[in-house]
Amino acid sequence: MNHPLLRRFLLSLCCLAGAASCTTDPSGPLVEARNAQIAAEAPGDYYIGRRFHIDRTHFWGYLRRPRQPWQQARLVVFNERLKRAPDRLPEVPSGDGPSHGFDHNHEYRIWGRYTGRKVYDPNSNLILPEFELHRYQLINSSPGWLFNPRERFNGFQLLRNEPEAIPR
Repeated sequence: MNHPLLRRFLLSLCCLAGAASCTTDPSGPLVEARNAQIAAEAPGDYYIGRRFHIDRTHFWGYLRRPRQPWQQARLVVFNERLKRAPDRLPEVPSGDGPSHGFDHNHEYRIWGRYTGRKVYDPNSNLILPEFELHRYQLINSSPGWLFNPRERFNGFQLLRNEPEAIPR
């Protein structure tokens, strides 16, 4: 390979890498657009919830207040005494229909309250706040990334550490 061609190739790679970093930079345009969207949310007595499903765990997902960033969201376990969770279905479907966890990464408007109790989930080994669900409304069935544009869900682990939820 001659020298000018190698230089062009490396320059192209740098340009591609620069363009890619613009879309995944934690302070880049995707994050700024998400922050603007969150800032425009209507205030109120509700939560924004993102379903986060990992097989055999009992937590429901993340809740945050309107206008609060996802970094402040709490991983919760739903108390379904008054209202069943949106995906309250058998874990193993009996036919071709959806099963428990079908709504992974769906975003909801959630009404209810924190009970003040903590719930131990033995399969994740986490102690999480209990949230009594009163009602919910689907906002978006494909909202994209949760905490940052670079995250990749593998189906087996959380996207961030939950140090306050680890038993001591």
